[in-house]
Amino acid sequence: MKIRRILLLLFIAFTTFQPVFAQTRAPIAVVLTADGPIMPPMLEYIRRGIEIAEQRNAEVVVIQLNTPGGSVETMLEIIKEIRASNVPVVVYVAPRNAFAASAGAMITISGHAAAMAPETSIGAASPISSSGENLNSTAATKAKEIIKAFIRPFVTPRGEKAVELAEAMIDDAVAVTAEEALETGLIDFVSDDLEDLLQSLNGFTVQMEDGAYKLNTENIDVQPLEISFIEQLLLTLTDPNISFLLLAIGVQAVLIELSSPGGWVAGFLGAVCLTLATYGLGVLTVNWFGIIFLIIAFVLFVLDIKAPTHGALTTAGVASFIVGALVLFNSPGTPQFQRVSVPLVIGTGVFIGLIFFVIMMIALRAQRRPVQTGEESLVGKTGTAKTFEAEAGQVQVESELWSAEKAAGSDEIRKGDKIEVVEVRGLRLIVKKK
Repeated sequence: MKIRRILLLLFIAFTTFQPVFAQTRAPIAVVLTADGPIMPPMLEYIRRGIEIAEQRNAEVVVIQLNTPGGSVETMLEIIKEIRASNVPVVVYVAPRNAFAASAGAMITISGHAAAMAPETSIGAASPISSSGENLNSTAATKAKEIIKAFIRPFVTPRGEKAVELAEAMIDDAVAVTAEEALETGLIDFVSDDLEDLLQSLNGFTVQMEDGAYKLNTENIDVQPLEISFIEQLLLTLTDPNISFLLLAIGVQAVLIELSSPGGWVAGFLGAVCLTLATYGLGVLTVNWFGIIFLIIAFVLFVLDIKAPTHGALTTAGVASFIVGALVLFNSPGTPQFQRVSVPLVIGTGVFIGLIFFVIMMIALRAQRRPVQTGEESLVGKTGTAKTFEAEAGQVQVESELWSAEKAAGSDEIRKGDKIEVVEVRGLRLIVKKK
């Protein structure tokens, strides 16, 4: 009985004081660092961060944003995730000298609260086509109106000036500083750092789906959430320079495998590189017409090896390779951050050209080299007569003993004389005295 009473008292005490423990626990802020273009891997990172924040019953999610922009489709999906979050999401453009350009501007103002660090900028959100070209007047108008309608519910509560500035960012690619954005009400705070932001958020009221919510960030527990290895890898593959190098290495490795079949290392490496490059090309803004020039370039390289033209086809191949890469990645209208480095393209093109030129020279040298194996290789070789009587005998040539006959016009050959092979007849050498 005593044990039962003790257990009952403990149970009552536990259930009574549990709410007190829950109330005294420090609130949690899950902090994401979204640094890079707005691409599908960034969407997965932000989605995962919001889910974890909801699982941890966090007080707030802070997305520290620094982006040159990116995919409109991905931007819209990220905004949907932010607005559907059960945890308030604060988008913070930081650190200093960071920017929320293009799609990043729309993501910033879609947060339940928005902030920027000093010396940062936001704006220039005019949409472009998926091929990097400027949209025609009708398509541009449609795209701009869709984006403005999509963000209007988030911006309208911020006031008329904020709406005008947001629409100017979309219509006229306007960009402003943090202070200018704060002055128009487009953002809520200009904060020096994360700590300053969390202090400013304490007591700030945000509008959630189920109504107004007052943030409590006093003594908050900051829990950074790093981007995962897979997310970082996929984000790296959306770098045009990386995709270009993978494409160049992959094609070259496959050509090496095709020219010297039987191995597997070059073929395996080429397949992996091309697979990774394909992911990047599928996400990036590219002009697929450039692929034609790249294919022509490698065809010219191979032809110069098979039918040497002393480097003429290789030179044409290098030029075609460089043009193809620039057309593929650097078409007019492609955002600057999605453009491949021109020096990298030229350097890679010249390097690949040199490799194929060296291969061509080795092939030419092999064609001109005298036969090194077989019976024909014995002609012109010298040896020693081991036994020789009258017109025939045995001679030693390169450590091998051969039956031999004296060539017409040769001086008499005796045992021990130096001889030279002038002809091979079956298994018999025709020799003369050296």
